[in-house]
Parts: sequence; structure tokens; C-alpha cells
Amino acid sequence: GSGGFRKRKHDNFPHGQRREEKENLNPPSALMTSFKSFQLELDTRHDKYERLVKLSRDITIESKRTIFLLHRFTSAPNGEEILSESEVKLDAVRRKIKQVAQELIGEDMYQFHRAISPGLQEYVEAVSFQYFIKTRSLISVEEINKQLIFTAEDREETTNMTSNSHDKQPHTWSLKVTPVDYLLGVADLTGELMRLCISSVGNGDIDTPFELSQFLRQIYDGFTFIGNTGPYEVSKKLYTLKQSLAKVENACYTLKVRGSEIPKHMLADVFSTKTELIDQEEGLP
Repeated sequence: GSGGFRKRKHDNFPHGQRREEKENLNPPSALMTSFKSFQLELDTRHDKYERLVKLSRDITIESKRTIFLLHRFTSAPNGEEILSESEVKLDAVRRKIKQVAQELIGEDMYQFHRAISPGLQEYVEAVSFQYFIKTRSLISVEEINKQLIFTAEDREETTNMTSNSHDKQPHTWSLKVTPVDYLLGVADLTGELMRLCISSVGNGDIDTPFELSQFLRQIYDGFTFIGNTGPYEVSKKLYTLKQSLAKVENACYTLKVRGSEIPKHMLADVFSTKTELIDQEEGLP
């Protein structure tokens, strides 16, 4: 009578009680139960995918930092310190890859391959770059995969395993780099070798560019055997590989023809100018 809202009859019952009564009147069907299980499975898979994307980003960042560190090898007074520091950084990257392997236990890796592929490619690039500086050769995919076999070495994991009487065997995790990720990582390696050639010329090292030229030519010949039969990403990387090879070969040409008449400290400026002219002719930014 005072103008207030009139209370409805069922408002006297708690909200939870009304929901229970509704569910009792309409019990969930088998179809709704199935869809709820599908929803739970999809949410779990989506959460795992997001965790793998984050791990892949961390792997990419740490691998790039390792590559930047290795570029100081030519100018550092003690190259062994650079290599040992890069090994420490790569060990940290492998610990991240171990977490990826643990996430993929019991899963089909190819269902999550798009999430982890960028990080694995960058890791292959960093490992192959370090391996080339050490041995002047290309690391194989089998050697890379041997480094990606992990065991439970932490004390916490060891105590958890010993406390479980049903599982006394040490846990092992492994993650295999696919051939496509390996090829894409090697293709990106050629760009780093081209930059290594530039820094070597700047430091007065004339022998390294000729070694790099032969090495890049062998890699390019190997990629040409694949041609258009391989994945689309590999054929797309082939163009960049060809440009890196052309720049290194032009550097060797400049060193061979004009190396005797130009002082060593000016060769880097000549090579940089030549590289800019090549980029302008090809329409590269």
C-alpha cells in the first residue's frame, strides 16, 4: 500500500534451494552430461596450449640472448669464456624444454606443435650456431635430440619418487625436434652466419668469410634438393637463405679483388656499403 515492490511468493526460498528443486525436477540428460565432459576436456586442452605458448616464448627469448652472446666471440679477447657462458644459457633453455616435455606426457605432440614450434626453431638456431663456432660444421638433428632427454635429478623429484613404492624407476622425459623445425632453424642460422661474416671482416679476419661462403653454399645446395616438395615454410625460408649466401659471396669477392689495396680496418666499411647496394637492388627494406 505504501508503493513498495510486492514480494513474490518464491522469494522466501533461498536461491540454492530453488536451483536444487529445478535440477530434481529436470535431471541432466545423457547429452548434457556428454557436453559437460567435452567442455572440461576442451578447457583443459586450451589451458595446456596457453602454458606451452608461454614456455615457447621463454625459450625463444633465452635462445636469442644466447645468439647475441655468441656474436661477441669474434671480438672477445677470450672466446672460451663466451662459449662456456653460452653453454650455461643453453642449459637454462633446456630446463624450459624439459617443462614442455613434462606438459606433453601422454599427449600427441603434433596437436600442440604450433604452440612450441617457434621456440624449438630458435633453440635449433642457437645450438647450431654454437656448434659451428666450435667445430666449423653443422650439428645433426640426432645430436640435438640426444640433448633433449631429461631425467629427474632434482631432490624434490627424487624424494617424491622414492616415497612412492609403486614407482621406483627414475622418470625420463624427452622431446624430439621435428625435421621441419630442424630445417627452419638451420635456415635461420644462415642469417646469423652472414652477420658473423660482417663482424669478422670488421675485426680484420679474412679467412672466416671464405669458410662461411663454402659452408653456406653446401647448406643452400642441400635445401635445393628439397625444392618445392617440402613444407611451405621451408620453401619460404629458401629465399632468405639465398640472400645471405649472396651477401657472403660478395664479401669474399670484395676481399679477393680489393683486399690487397684496402687496409683491413676499411674493409668493413666497403663491405657494409656493398651490402646496402645489394639490398637496394633487390628492393629489401
